[in-house]
Amino acid sequence: MPGTDHKQSIHEFSTTVHETTPDDVEDLLAEHVHDDVEWHGPAPIDGLDGRDALATEFWEPLLSSFPDLEKNDYVLFADEFEGDEWVCATGNLVGTFAEDWLDIPATGHATWLRYGEFHRFEDGRIAETRTIVDVLDLLRQAGYRPVPSLAPEVVIPGPTTQDGVLLDEQDETASRKTMDLVEGMLFDGLNSYEEQGLENMGMEEYWHEDFMWYGPAGIGSTRGIDGFQEFHQGPFLEAFPDREVGHHDARLAEGPYCASTGWPAVVGTHLGDGWLGLPATGNHVDMRVIDVWRREGDLLAENWVFIDMIDLLDQIGVDVFERLRTNPSSIQRSGSP
Repeated sequence: MPGTDHKQSIHEFSTTVHETTPDDVEDLLAEHVHDDVEWHGPAPIDGLDGRDALATEFWEPLLSSFPDLEKNDYVLFADEFEGDEWVCATGNLVGTFAEDWLDIPATGHATWLRYGEFHRFEDGRIAETRTIVDVLDLLRQAGYRPVPSLAPEVVIPGPTTQDGVLLDEQDETASRKTMDLVEGMLFDGLNSYEEQGLENMGMEEYWHEDFMWYGPAGIGSTRGIDGFQEFHQGPFLEAFPDREVGHHDARLAEGPYCASTGWPAVVGTHLGDGWLGLPATGNHVDMRVIDVWRREGDLLAENWVFIDMIDLLDQIGVDVFERLRTNPSSIQRSGSP
């Protein structure tokens, strides 16, 4: 089956990264990626056109900065969306931060880079990628804190069930059940805020009582519906009360896993004071997002969330990399490594 082949291709790419150097990464890319691939990545890299640009602008610098890099998928699955074949993966890039990357000073320490990615296949190779690497969390690990975090920032784990890499084909009934649950949560539950208020959105219809929400740096991770609403959903809705969700470029489900992505997936206006310690700007923003969910029974038990926070902060007046270049002490916390 094409989906199974495509999953295997992504898994082989990931497992081969540890054996790859800046000098031979072009060979690895040539095996898996179209010459004219469309690559949509996180700020400050943003978009790249073509395999050559992907090699020279992303993979070669990354492998030079983290020479022992591993790419560890802990969720990987496939589905079709509007006639196109996609694979979703998420996990951690793990390596020693040996040389500066994106103007972030190297630490010499072991470092975890969270990633979420969607790959669209044509003729057996990747024709389009949408990926978010948590660059803000790399800054945190390097000792820089541009904004305060709402909840604890930790090394994000994989599924508690340790069954997220779905290399075999999954039951269609289970996949449909997962998609129906996620779509109900997105388009009915989350969009009921204006009419019902935060406490009456009925999230218990979709989420396990003790579900884990693994958010990006700056927001952090929460446990349970109460923790989710207190540390993420409530502050977020106050900051962006007119937000709209569901602008998806792809939405996939296989077995108990589901994922969506959009460039942007969420749009809104920054109207509320205090989110991430920042005053309201009144700016209209669009948010690059990747969401990955795990269903357990009839409810969602885990959610891995990626937001391009560097891009979002720039839209509300915080140019993180300009501050890093011109006044790094303004975003460096005391006691940093």
